[in-house]
Amino acid sequence: MTDKIRKELFSLQDLKYREMQEKIIPTVKPESIIGVRTPELRRMAKELAGREGIDAFLNDLPHRYFDENQLHAFILSGMKDYAECLAALERFLPYVDNWATCDQMSPKVFRKHRTELLQPIKKWIASGETYIIRFGIGMLMEHYLGEDFDIAYPEMAAGVRSGEYYVNMMIAWYFATALAKQYDAVLPYIEQHRLDDWTHNKAIQKAIESYRITPEQKDYLRTLKTTRKSSCMPRNRSVRLCAKSLPPQSPRRPGGLCCRSGKNWRRRPKTGKSISHRFAFSRQPSFSAFRKRRCFAG
Repeated sequence: MTDKIRKELFSLQDLKYREMQEKIIPTVKPESIIGVRTPELRRMAKELAGREGIDAFLNDLPHRYFDENQLHAFILSGMKDYAECLAALERFLPYVDNWATCDQMSPKVFRKHRTELLQPIKKWIASGETYIIRFGIGMLMEHYLGEDFDIAYPEMAAGVRSGEYYVNMMIAWYFATALAKQYDAVLPYIEQHRLDDWTHNKAIQKAIESYRITPEQKDYLRTLKTTRKSSCMPRNRSVRLCAKSLPPQSPRRPGGLCCRSGKNWRRRPKTGKSISHRFAFSRQPSFSAFRKRRCFAG
């Protein structure tokens, strides 16, 4: 089954898309990326979900290619049985090694089992593994900022301390989204500086970029930024785009910050299109927008 699936993935290869993915997913080896577009992977996942023998593919871990991980994530996301989905997810999570697979894996069946889901989420957040923690906080953000919100949930996210970029960015993303949805309840976490300096400022930045935060709220949030330099920057940031490779006198790009220098930049027309993605720049789309694949690819 795995060989058959792999053959089909290579038949759908898009080399230009592969080149783009190599730049925006720095934790994955370039040679492991086939370059299959997301709509094709979603289509394959739907076709394979009910096919006899699919368990052989799901249990063939670790997968050789990034695209196989993506396909695996989409198959899990479409499972309709909660217990089966959770068991399959627990087997797969230790092998997730990048933000894209982590963030796009969103089982629909979880929406109907939010009470039961809390216990696994607590375990994932306490796991100590970068992408398992990130997934746990992502599920907390996706399912428990609406009518099921409880002040104990931001407490769970605020209690995480990590030197990993992909963990801290998710914590910042969580609090920025929480400010948009539960402003009064979550604001004390910012006022009391409950997060580390880097994550604190990043959460404020993301909240200010949100259209769901009022101008008055944004003005107040700006006053809460810390001017202290973080004792340590998160590890494993996107490093493929080096500041030295950027045009030194490029015009300012509104909202776009180089991940290393922190300066606004944009490629000149003669040098090609500017590269903009979630982790090369500080600006990120909303969580719901990312789920719909608006941030890249299509």
